Amino acid sequence: MQLRRITTQNSTHAQVLGRRGWVNVADVLASGSHPPKPAGMDGWATDLITLLGAAGRVLPVLERQVDNVEPLPGWTGDCVLPFEPRSFRDFMLYERHAIDAARGFVKRYHPRLMPFVTGYEWLFGRNFPALRPHALWYREPVYYMSNHLNFSKDGDTLTIPSYTKALDYELELGFVLARGLLDATPQEAEAAIGGFVVLNDFSARDVQLAEMRSGFGPQKSKHFANAMSTVVVTADEILPHWTELEGYVRINDDVVATPTSGGACRSLGEVLAHASCSEQLHPGELFGTGTLPGGSGIEIGRLLKPGDVIEVGIDGIGSITNCVVAANGGNN
Repeated sequence: MQLRRITTQNSTHAQVLGRRGWVNVADVLASGSHPPKPAGMDGWATDLITLLGAAGRVLPVLERQVDNVEPLPGWTGDCVLPFEPRSFRDFMLYERHAIDAARGFVKRYHPRLMPFVTGYEWLFGRNFPALRPHALWYREPVYYMSNHLNFSKDGDTLTIPSYTKALDYELELGFVLARGLLDATPQEAEAAIGGFVVLNDFSARDVQLAEMRSGFGPQKSKHFANAMSTVVVTADEILPHWTELEGYVRINDDVVATPTSGGACRSLGEVLAHASCSEQLHPGELFGTGTLPGGSGIEIGRLLKPGDVIEVGIDGIGSITNCVVAANGGNN
């Protein structure tokens, strides 16, 4: 089931997509012949995290009744983020992305080393050892904490930070908690996922190199902006086949990559269980899988420049389109 939020005349409405279009959740829940007002309806009608947390009670009602409600003619409003994340942890679940991105860094910033890398890989038929993730990655899930307050939505303009000349995009699958977790098993953790979104984790690659070498992880290279789709899809539709999703990256109407979500090193339940070990996780906390293989410009040698229109999407969930402009507001 696809859900979103819109604002109109200083009010916020949760909406659900039926066969005839988007309708207000409040109208669906109030449909029928003088139905009793469901407990929790006020929260469900405006807050998607509250709605997803009550999925077992509210989603069957929406599924039964959504197509009995006529979409309001001329209904207008502005789409906003489907929820305001309480935090954002970004995992790295794809070894293929890590290796190919590392190779891209070598090509861009250490081109004299590329003959040694390619020669080794040709001679031995395996990846150059230094391109592989840190040993900790193979032992346990790794992630970094990003800035959950700087999320853009579909259609927003992204200003390139003044301190970078190497802006990159990263297509990721996002998943949000609908219920809290503490010391959860993988099964319990997976059951707490409320829905899925598309993410674009923007990165300043030239700044990232030095920050990663500092031992503290990414800072200014990541915290300036992320983007999220305006639609969230309920977990029941995505979770059973989340490793079989097809995505795409389009720059200025040209498809430059068609990543897929296959090849993850761990399940979503495993990584969430790790995050919840002796740490309370809360409804509304957002997580990313890390970049889908082939889903970043550093991997294919195509970073963003002023004037570019970047679109990333995952079939069955949604897409995000953002125009990139220089810090002075122009395209130069």
